[in-house]
Amino acid sequence: MKTILSRRKALQGLGATGAALLLDPFAAAATHLPAMLINRKIPSTGEKLPVVGLGSWQQFDVGTSKEERSELRDVLSKMNELGGKVIDASPMYGRAEQVIGDLTSELKLNDQFFFATKVWTSGRQAGIDQMNDSLKKMKRSKLDLMQIHNLLDWETHLKTLKDWKAQGKIRYIGITHYTDSAHSKLEQIVKSKAVDFVQFNYSIRSRNAETSLLNAAKDNNVAVLINEPFEQGALFRAVKGKQLPDWASEYDIRTWAQFFLKYIVSHEAVTCVIPGTSDVKHLADNLGAAAGKLPDSNARKMMVKFVEAL
Repeated sequence: MKTILSRRKALQGLGATGAALLLDPFAAAATHLPAMLINRKIPSTGEKLPVVGLGSWQQFDVGTSKEERSELRDVLSKMNELGGKVIDASPMYGRAEQVIGDLTSELKLNDQFFFATKVWTSGRQAGIDQMNDSLKKMKRSKLDLMQIHNLLDWETHLKTLKDWKAQGKIRYIGITHYTDSAHSKLEQIVKSKAVDFVQFNYSIRSRNAETSLLNAAKDNNVAVLINEPFEQGALFRAVKGKQLPDWASEYDIRTWAQFFLKYIVSHEAVTCVIPGTSDVKHLADNLGAAAGKLPDSNARKMMVKFVEAL
């Protein structure tokens, strides 16, 4: 798996103006957020989810000390306070599942979130054992979404997931990947109507999913989770020292993070984007993309043109 550069590291070297552009609206955090975040329906049931959630790759792979976990505890508390719900994890992410389970239980918020995790192994019994371990680590008797990570032994696990869903151990079935090369296979599975969710990479500069995968998900009533929204920090490096275009404010965009995220969630097929962070200000900033006006088709074109000209 590729190493993700944190937003904090990506922003090192920014001047005061650039840093202010990123953090300005959420120095006062919730004051810019409405009572309700923008929600989208899960097509298979109509259940609604806020369009911005939280990823946990790397950031939640920490030890057991209070010092290591204090920022993450604050992130989860603030996420609940601001109305966020979706938290995405995986056995691939080291101790992330355990940390999420421990902290949400300590905060007495475990049942307030929509937990999405993954099966990432080969073989039927190995998959069952791993998923049971995930339930234990995340302190749940039922998980909201179980996904097959990076298509690994997906046909074997899909049969198990269907059985688990029928038994009530999971609520939704999904499949994931993080590269453009996997989009065609994901699209085939989406069209088979075998899953409730599909998760894949998509960003303002990496738009292969717009070719057909996003529309296929929409047409087949499959919910969409988006990973790699900031291209592992590359988007922040690309706008280093740059100011937002004046017209961005027309769409309630106050930071570069919101610019990148609002491009994604303004696509009607996207259910939720899951940027990862261990920073409370960045969490609040990200959730700001789930508030206010979303770009229309003309604005989306302007956004792409602006970024491509950098």
